[in-house]
Amino acid sequence: MTHQIETKNGNKIHVEDYGSGQPIVFLHGWPANNRMFEAQSLSVVEKGYRYIGIDYKGYGGSDITADGYSYGDIADDIQQVVETLDLKNIVVVGFSVGGPIALKYAVKYNSDNLNKMILISPAAPSFVQQDGYDYGMKKAEVDELIEGLKQDRPKALGEFGENFFSSNVENSKDYKTYFHGLVSTSSLIATVKLAESLRDADLREEIKDLDLPIFGIHGKEDAVCPIEFSDVLEDTLPNYTLHKVDDAGHAIFHEKQDEVNQLINDILKK
Repeated sequence: MTHQIETKNGNKIHVEDYGSGQPIVFLHGWPANNRMFEAQSLSVVEKGYRYIGIDYKGYGGSDITADGYSYGDIADDIQQVVETLDLKNIVVVGFSVGGPIALKYAVKYNSDNLNKMILISPAAPSFVQQDGYDYGMKKAEVDELIEGLKQDRPKALGEFGENFFSSNVENSKDYKTYFHGLVSTSSLIATVKLAESLRDADLREEIKDLDLPIFGIHGKEDAVCPIEFSDVLEDTLPNYTLHKVDDAGHAIFHEKQDEVNQLINDILKK
C-alpha cells in the first residue's frame, strides 16, 4: 500500500509500505526516490520484513516545498512517518545522501525504537572536503554542479552520473535509462536544495557519541562517495562495522545486487 503522511507543516510525504514483520525504513539517494530500492524491497519482503520506502519532499510522490531540505528537516519528516504508522523496533537503511540523513535521524531521535542502521555508499560524515578531511568533492565543485542544475538540469545530472556506475561492472544501457528516469521525476528545487545540504553539512562532531549498531556497505571503486568516507566513519563511530565490496562503484545496490541483498539480510539477522 501507499500512504501520504502529513507533516507538522501540512506537507504530504509519500511512503510505500508492504510486507510484514520488523519495519525496514529505506532512505534514497540524491536525486532519486524510493523506487531505486526495488531489488532490495523485494528481497527484504521475501525474507519476512516490512518495507517502508520514503520519498523526501520534492522527490517521487511527495509534495514539493520551497524549503525543508536540510538533513534535520528530513529527519523530522522521517519521525513523522514512524509515529504516524506506529513503527516499532525499526532498522534504517540509507543510501548515499540517505546515509547522513540516517545519521542525523539517529542523533535527533535515537531511542530504543531504533534497532540498528545500515549505510550503503554513505555521503558521510561530509560529502565535501573540510579542514583535516581531504576526501570528496571541493565545495567550489559542488557550487559549479548546483549552478549547472539551475541552467540545464538534464545535462548537469548526466555529467554527474558518469561517475555513478563503476567502469569495472557491465551496466546495461536499459538500466541506466531506467535510473535516469527515476532521477528526472525529482523537482528542480529539491535537487538544488538537497545538493546545498550535501555541500554544507559536516557531521563529524555530532555523530561521535552514537553508540547504536551501525553497519556500512561500501564499494571500493566508489567515485562519488570515496571508500575513505567509511574509513572515517569507522574511526569516528564507536559501533560501526564496515563491509568493503570489491569491483563496485557508487551504484552498488545494482552492480552488486545479490551481494548487497545478502549483506543486508545477514545484518538484519544480527
